[in-house]
Amino acid sequence: MIGTTHLAYEPLTESSAAAFASQLGIFEEGAILASNEIGDGNLNLVFRITDKQTGKSIILKQALPYAKVVGESWPLTLQRAKIESEALKIFGKMCPDLVPAVYFSDEQMAITAMEDLSSLSIARTGFIQGKTYPLLSSHLGQYLAKTLFYTSDYGLGTDKKRLLVKEFTNPELCKITEDLIFTDPFFDSATNSFEEELRSEVEKIWSDEELKFHASLLKKSFLTETEALLHGDLHTGSIFASENETKVIDPEFAFYGPAGFDIGQVFANLAFQVIVNEKDRDTFLGHIGTTWTTFVAEFTTLWKTENKEIHSIGEQLLSFNLQKFFTDALGFAGCEMIRRTIGLAHVADLDTVEDKLRRIETKKQAISIGKMLIKDREEIKTISDFLSVLHEFVG
Repeated sequence: MIGTTHLAYEPLTESSAAAFASQLGIFEEGAILASNEIGDGNLNLVFRITDKQTGKSIILKQALPYAKVVGESWPLTLQRAKIESEALKIFGKMCPDLVPAVYFSDEQMAITAMEDLSSLSIARTGFIQGKTYPLLSSHLGQYLAKTLFYTSDYGLGTDKKRLLVKEFTNPELCKITEDLIFTDPFFDSATNSFEEELRSEVEKIWSDEELKFHASLLKKSFLTETEALLHGDLHTGSIFASENETKVIDPEFAFYGPAGFDIGQVFANLAFQVIVNEKDRDTFLGHIGTTWTTFVAEFTTLWKTENKEIHSIGEQLLSFNLQKFFTDALGFAGCEMIRRTIGLAHVADLDTVEDKLRRIETKKQAISIGKMLIKDREEIKTISDFLSVLHEFVG
């Protein structure tokens, strides 16, 4: 049985991570453990711990008390580690094949020990290398349907949902999202980062009052709606994949918010490949379509068979909710596309385009698509409409 360590917080090193792992009861007593720091994210330390004799391995993830991408000048709560481990456990019960197993968590040390997914690849990295992961979108549609339904009033019941809303109050990380996705890109903020060749496009964003109004409406939705427990940062860097498997990781931004936010994050991050990947463009358009159609089919089945709100099972309310999720998702996708192009923390999909002229052109396309999705989201009624619009923008 795994016990707690009761240690005071201090950042792990490779040697102390191995020593910590040896206490957890996961490995055989006396096992010789190798430890490698493998994290390349913005907020945490990540270690792979391996038994040298058997090859058995786990991941130790530890939150840092500041944003790794910026440094100690940007302090962050360690509470996010507890939020992440609890979200993984909840999502894991709903779709165990799509979420890594959690073996242990320690709130004091802000550490989670979990399944090692090194046999898989980060989806974004794989995309850039030419992989397309044929089952990824159907898996993501299932994941979104189950997590968003089962944590809603309809799948959980109102009393249980209220308790989870309180448990997953996540103000510091939500504030990061509020600023970096909904505010800073629309103003001349110090956090913004973009090539000088994009300045004229960026200044158009800053002077577009209609665009800023719609971004503010989306921010209001993000701030005030508690439809479901969200992953909160569901980009393709938070997804591990292979030809047959998909695993969603890193829900440290988890909170109760509008269901369309997670869907929109997926739409946007797949759309980056629609823009840059001419060879597999139709495949990624297909991924976006399959994500949504799978979501709708799975959510509809759950709505009809497991709805806790017996007076809410009607087709009219289901259709209303699905249309709302879709419209919201388009707007949130637009904000994400603009943020990842000109704000803090870009995406490698765009930044690794080697030819500078083409890189600038792809970023202009991302900005144009983002603006369109924010302002015209209510005019795009179906997934077919969305895919047609994307195809028109990229040629």
